[in-house]
Amino acid sequence: MSALRVLRSEWTKLRTLPSTLWLLLGAVAGTVALGFAIVATLDASHCDAPCLTDTGKLSLAGVRLGQVAVIILAVMAVTAEYATRTIQPTLAAVPRRISVVLGKLVALVVLALLSGAAAAAGSIAAARAALPHTGYPQISLSDPLLQRAALGTSIYLGLTAALGVGMGLILRDTAGALTAVLALIYGAPVIATFISDPRWQHRLHRYSPMDAGLAIQSTRNLTAEHVGPWAGIGVLSAYAGVAVVAGLLVFRLRDAG
Repeated sequence: MSALRVLRSEWTKLRTLPSTLWLLLGAVAGTVALGFAIVATLDASHCDAPCLTDTGKLSLAGVRLGQVAVIILAVMAVTAEYATRTIQPTLAAVPRRISVVLGKLVALVVLALLSGAAAAAGSIAAARAALPHTGYPQISLSDPLLQRAALGTSIYLGLTAALGVGMGLILRDTAGALTAVLALIYGAPVIATFISDPRWQHRLHRYSPMDAGLAIQSTRNLTAEHVGPWAGIGVLSAYAGVAVVAGLLVFRLRDAG
């Protein structure tokens, strides 16, 4: 079967599952709603001059919630086939396992990128509606740093989807894979709050997939970040790449049962 037909097959599976649409809508809605809530509660009168609040970054902060829906979708797209035993007819139709993995990966990452773009656009629009009531200056759509932050938010969700696919292939169990991905994403920032040593706090934030990946959202005071914007995306890409490669190896070496 050609690569295009494999991709079309994986897209058909995702499109016909009701959960796909709801999870993607949940990712967008969760991101926009949380970002709006954060920006709407700002009050410039409490800000010491000069005010360094990064309103552009805060407007996109809801992705920390919205990503959960993307991760669930990515993991379930893999593990559900094992739970229902449909992985066996899938492999009967497409014996080349790498083609199956690439088809799933491309379909899910593209959906995540599109939902990320919608979430970023909605979050910025919501922030622009809320900011005039807070006393903070309006964020500019022509600001290249804000444009980079919005693009980076979309890329971030695409990479978390890839991470979910990889972990799903490794563990084959929905609950186990979800727990592993969420612990990896949220674990380091939580641990960092209990550590008093600034050097270790810096290391945890610098190499945490979420904190490193979301450094791309910064639009002000960039030197305060633990890692550079694109270097942070590189850290997240490394996590996703290792998970996908390991998942592919496990998928090729183990039976489909």
